[in-house]
This record gives sequence, C-alpha cells and structure tokens, in this order.
Amino acid sequence: MFSPSSPPARLLEKVFQYIDLHQDEFVQTLKEWVAVESDSIQPVPRLRQELFRMMALAADKLRHLGASVDSVDGGSQQLPNGQTLPIPPIILAELGNDPKKPTVCFYGHLDVQPARREDGWLMDPYTLTEVDGKLYGRGATDNKGPVLAWINAVSAFRAMEEDLPVNIKFIIEGMEEAGSVALEELVRREKDRFFSSVDYVVISDNLWISRRKPALTYGTRGNSYFTVEVKCRDQDFHSGTFGGILNEPMADLIALLGSLVDSSGHILIPGIYDHVAPLTEEEKKMYEAIDLDLEEYRNSSQVKKFLFDTKEEILMHLWRYPSLSIHGIEGAFEEPGAKTVIPGRVIGKFSIRLVPHMNMSVVETQVKQHLEYIFSKRNSSNQMVVSMALGLHPWIANIKDNQYLAAKRAIKTVFGTEPDMIRDGSTIPIANLFQDVFQKSVMMLPLGAVDDGEHAQNEKINRWNYIEGSKLFAAFFLEMAKLH
Repeated sequence: MFSPSSPPARLLEKVFQYIDLHQDEFVQTLKEWVAVESDSIQPVPRLRQELFRMMALAADKLRHLGASVDSVDGGSQQLPNGQTLPIPPIILAELGNDPKKPTVCFYGHLDVQPARREDGWLMDPYTLTEVDGKLYGRGATDNKGPVLAWINAVSAFRAMEEDLPVNIKFIIEGMEEAGSVALEELVRREKDRFFSSVDYVVISDNLWISRRKPALTYGTRGNSYFTVEVKCRDQDFHSGTFGGILNEPMADLIALLGSLVDSSGHILIPGIYDHVAPLTEEEKKMYEAIDLDLEEYRNSSQVKKFLFDTKEEILMHLWRYPSLSIHGIEGAFEEPGAKTVIPGRVIGKFSIRLVPHMNMSVVETQVKQHLEYIFSKRNSSNQMVVSMALGLHPWIANIKDNQYLAAKRAIKTVFGTEPDMIRDGSTIPIANLFQDVFQKSVMMLPLGAVDDGEHAQNEKINRWNYIEGSKLFAAFFLEMAKLH
C-alpha cells in the first residue's frame, strides 16, 4: 500500500516536513482563492462570473494533482423577480481507484457570504492579510482554507512521489451559502455511479469549540421553521377609529408566541420532549471532558448571564436538547416614530431546533394543536393559520466508526491531545443528505478555531490551524489506510 522505502511513521515525518517547508506557498494559494469574490448570496451577474472563475481555479488545481475532474453543469436559477442566473458547476474529482484501499470522499464549498469593507472590516475582505499569525479574509475559514488544506495534504504525497494511502474523491460546490442549489439532485443521481465506491465521507465546514484544542463533530440539530398568521382583514386599521372594538391580530399573535416557551427556555408545547433521546452515562462523560472556559465564552458572547450555570448543562442545551426561538413579526409597525396603527394581518415566525429522535411530522402536529388550543381560548373572531415552512432533520454519527478512530489518532499525532467530541447546535443539511443517500459513515473534521468568525466581519483562519490542519488530513489518510 505504501512504497517499500517509506514505512508509515517515516513517511508521515517526510510529509510533515514538506508541508512546513511549503507553508508560504500554501498561504499564497489561499490568498489567490480569497481574492475571488465568490459570493453566492447576492444574485448579480458579476458575482456569478466570480463563482464560475472560482470553480475553474479549483478544477485546474485538482487536475494539476493528477485527478480526473468533471465539472457538472448546475443549470440555472429562477429568481423571484423573473431574472435567471446560471448556477456554478459542481466539481466531482477522483484520485486513485485501488480496490484494496478505502475510498474517502471530501465535501467542501468555495462560495462565501457577502463582505464589504464598510461593514466593519479592518482590511479589504478579499485581500488575505496576515496579522500576528492570523490570516484575515472572507472565506479563509469558511470554507476555502479547509478545502485547500485537504488539497495541500494530497499535494505533499504527490510531490514526494509517494503512493496515496487512500483513494480520494472530491465533491466541491459553489452554492452552499445559498442553500446548496442543485446539490441534492446531483448526489442522488450519482449515487450508483461516482459515489458507488465511497466508503467514508469527510466534511470540514465547521469550527472547534476552543481556540487551541481540536475537535471532532458527530452531530447537528435539525430545524422546523414555522409561521403563524393572524388575520382580521388585509388593510390596517386606525387605532382611534377601531381601537377597543376589535380582536386585534397583534394581541392574538403576541399571546400565541408567548405561549411557546417559558423564561427558563423550556418549551411549553405538550409532548415536545417525549421522543428526545435519553442521556447516557457515556455521553455525560463526553461533556465533562470538553474544554470550554465558561467565563471566556460568556464574555466573547457579550451576554450577562446564560440560562444555565455549568459547562455540561450549557452544551447539552445547545446540542442535545431542542430549543425554540422566536424570530420576528411580519406586518407589524417597526420603524422609528409613533404610528397609531392596528395591523390587520400579522405573521409570527419561530423555529424549533430538533434533536434525535424527534419526529418532524409529530412536532408539526404538536405545534399546530397547541396553537389552535391557545387561540380557541381567546374566543377571537380573527383567522389563524399555522404552517411549517421548512423542515430539516438532525444528524448524528456513530463515533465508533473507523474514520472517527482514525481521525482521533491523527489528531493525537499532530496536536498531541485527544479531541473534544462535540456537536453543533445549528443545522448542516449536507451531513444528513450524505448519510441518508450513501448509507455510509459521515464525519465532520473541523480545522478552524472557535474565534474564526465565519460569516462575520474580519473572518480569519490562523496560519497554525491551516498548516497543522493540512498535516492532520495527511495523518488521517495514513490512519484510515491502517484501519482499513
């Protein structure tokens, strides 16, 4: 599996030396990639051209590594205003097809959130700038840096003319920030072709929970997003003319929203906790081992006090218990000034973060029944309609899978420590999609530190994370080969 001259330990040492020696080159490539304004959120032709340029750069990079590359046409996107924009291609690439080796598929994305200097950036967001070992630039950590770290690891083996320990496949898209348009269709279509030989899937598109201690992510929450509309009529009313003689839609809606969750964060919808997976002793120990400085976490969040006092309770309520958040009210008067209006029709928006083993259709029924009951008690003459606008399942992996063991060993080799075993409180639909379609192990192996600021102003990746992350992926290839 390896060239006879280089047993794995010695080979790894050589790979690490190569990565250290070429780190400036790797940073330079990241600089070139960050310079492409591959914003998928703003639907304008210029930015779409930038996205196409970004995908072409990546395809070219992979071809230079010797990969066979297919840039699959994404079709086009119809916008609400009738405009049509092309969707950037999705890259499917592969290196090696030795049946004796495991096949690892890496997913990444090269599109970014919008960024403008005047929004509070200390430098031009599209010029990678190094300050005190921090590489600032839009996309540095989300997700251009991690995609390049994987490529750097592969390039180290190629440059030394060493056999790759595993077969590698890539799926790289350019529309993740905009909801991965066209991705699911492609994944399902290629399930029995391009993806048929895949044994493991690795995603590196999230962050550690610490600044210095690496992590492995094995779960994410799902999301059910609801709207509740209360309507008297389509036009608004004058409060001097109608105040006191109507069931006001806003008063009904406030009562409905106020019935969902109490002041300690407990969801008040009957039955909502019935299917939440019970807490095991083994899981409890994993929370205890996580490195989290509560005081620092609270200060960096700029929050006076959390609902819970211990690290374990906070992490459990972020990751393994459901939460309900109220997001806003459409149709309400929210501008400066004093307008004496009674809105005729208002829509409240809230969502529930789902966890294993909650059932989405059961949750939908529970929410609707609860709101109908609360509304009926008000004896209002208004109309109420509850809809679930979006439903995304939670994702959980088996941490005893080979690739989790391989990643743990690789982390120990590179960083000299056991990783924090973490979940993510948000929703990453792609992990669930891959697990559902391929029925194979999916792992999230983050490289970025907790303070990288993905999506925020002054997003960065530390040089240390980027370079050591490249080594981590190389060590992971070797550990996967050993375990397989």
